Amino acid sequence: MNTVTIHSPGTVANLVCGFDILGLALHEPCDIMKLTLIDEPRVVIHNRDAYYLPTDPLKNVAGVVLLAIMEQEQNRFGFELEIEKHIKPGSGIGSSAASAAGAAVAANHLLGKRYSTDEMVQFAMLGEKLASGVKHADNIAPCILGGVSLIRSIHPLDIVSVPAPDLYVTVVHPQIEVRTSDARQILKQQVLLKDAIRQWGNIAGLVTGLMKGDYDLIGRSLEDVLIEPVRSILIPGFDEVKRNCKEAGALGGGISGSGPSVFMLSKEEHTARAVEAEMKAIYDRIGIDYHTYVTTVNKEGCTIVNG
Repeated sequence: MNTVTIHSPGTVANLVCGFDILGLALHEPCDIMKLTLIDEPRVVIHNRDAYYLPTDPLKNVAGVVLLAIMEQEQNRFGFELEIEKHIKPGSGIGSSAASAAGAAVAANHLLGKRYSTDEMVQFAMLGEKLASGVKHADNIAPCILGGVSLIRSIHPLDIVSVPAPDLYVTVVHPQIEVRTSDARQILKQQVLLKDAIRQWGNIAGLVTGLMKGDYDLIGRSLEDVLIEPVRSILIPGFDEVKRNCKEAGALGGGISGSGPSVFMLSKEEHTARAVEAEMKAIYDRIGIDYHTYVTTVNKEGCTIVNG
């Protein structure tokens, strides 16, 4: 076998209070990637979409992952990659992570699954570093593992899969771009101790709520006093979206990753649909194009569909 096709899902990072340490995988949207082993030690990239991402592997998040795997394998072979992206770059729902993680999982499959999950995450984080300037795994881990991931540590890497109850996820993607690197630059470098304590309580509460299936505790814990107050100024209509969606019955939510997408969690599908209607009404009135998703938590992560 020298070719494999993989579906690589979108993700929601941070989960409001868990900056860089929490994330979950989505059933929709997902990228489609086809990877082929070739004899020549090089990476060839073909875009099958209209986003015109770099085909130079040194400038492509999937490319740098494949180059690293080739180096680890002493450049005995190369890869040809076809990418059909359905996760818009700069959307805040893990576009770069889907490409990087998908490349790592697909390559590992072709190589007889010789690398562990942690090793695949390490490879994929090289793509995130290219995209944002920082190695972080809160999109990468759930993309590979599925479900909800807690990144307890990067050095050394320590990823914990967090059991979670059934949840519906409603996402609105205003058609503006917020670059992850730019969204990081505006963050405060120092925080008040009282704010840090409140944030720690919310993170612990959210993880406990997910593990116990306590929807009320999940909702109470979806609060961010450190990152959201700064980043939300980059997203038109954010405060109104959050307020109206909670009034429509959402458990809570906030900025997905670095934005501009906003996500809301709901216990039931009819609530998630009502939340979507509120999102649409707000952006219709503001006059900003948008795209919405009503989906669920993807518990499988990257999935081999052919090969």
